[in-house]
Amino acid sequence: MSVSQDRPAAEGITLLQAVTEALQEEMARDPRVVLLGQDIGRKGGVFKTTVGLQEQFGPLRVLDTPIAEDVIAGAAVGAAMMGLRPVAEFQFADYIFPALDQIVSQAATVRWRSVGGWGVPAVFRAPCGAGVRGGVYHSQSVEAFFCHTPGLKVVVPATPRDAKGLLKAAIRDDDPVVFFEHKKSYRRYREIAPADEVIPLGVARLDREGRDLSIVTYGVGVHHAREAADLLASDGISVEILDLRTLIPLDHEAIARTVQKTNKVLILHEANKTMGFGAEIAAFIGEELFMDLDGPIVRVAADDCHLPYNGPEEDAIIPSPAKVADAVRRLAAF
Repeated sequence: MSVSQDRPAAEGITLLQAVTEALQEEMARDPRVVLLGQDIGRKGGVFKTTVGLQEQFGPLRVLDTPIAEDVIAGAAVGAAMMGLRPVAEFQFADYIFPALDQIVSQAATVRWRSVGGWGVPAVFRAPCGAGVRGGVYHSQSVEAFFCHTPGLKVVVPATPRDAKGLLKAAIRDDDPVVFFEHKKSYRRYREIAPADEVIPLGVARLDREGRDLSIVTYGVGVHHAREAADLLASDGISVEILDLRTLIPLDHEAIARTVQKTNKVLILHEANKTMGFGAEIAAFIGEELFMDLDGPIVRVAADDCHLPYNGPEEDAIIPSPAKVADAVRRLAAF
């Protein structure tokens, strides 16, 4: 029974509902799946992604924790090593840094330190992203910190269907997965998401075919790219959009296919530009696909600045469809 069964199936579900359904269906399928985090039980989580799950599965499988992110992550690591499949929720990605030692130093290294004898099948979920006037402690995109650590998989879905299928895959994975959900996408889009679909980690999705230029992106960037592509169609510019979906492992073959097809590439993400994940994509293209390029590799990302509450100032810092369209026009004319 789905916790969101009260809405007509034909309307599809939001990304938030997709997360809830993935958790509910995996808990029903596998009694080893447990959830832990601050206010995820009776309250149902700060964004209501776990609403109804404690009522259905009980307080031993949906555990409310203190405000102590290192404890949440450490308990998840220990539970995973003892045979459970915990899903740890952090209220905001900005809060995950106290848990960094448990995730980076412990969860990510157990497989290596035990010569394959132990794994940490845990998922660390966190809402991320800006555009909701949350200020510096509620708006960051921190995926690059985790992409730098061997032993972690990092997932950033853009659509409800992908969020559900990828979260199922993350829960079933035998090693730790860090799973980011963009807050601005939680209730903005609806999509049909099959109950039994598990989307493999490490496989990008061609979101839109085009001929003139490729946008390689993920998360909320996919929606900015879609709006920009619609704007550019009236200019006669055909844009291809590649949604990476999983940053680690990265689908290098999918990036190569789109670059070799259009010969121009723009990399888009909402995290700060300097040392953001776009730099890694650009380095790969520069090293392996240089002869396929007909123009410079262009990055559109947030300015290297902390995010303010003030709306116009925040809009000036983060990417938007208009900024993406302007950059595409310049690159297309190169």
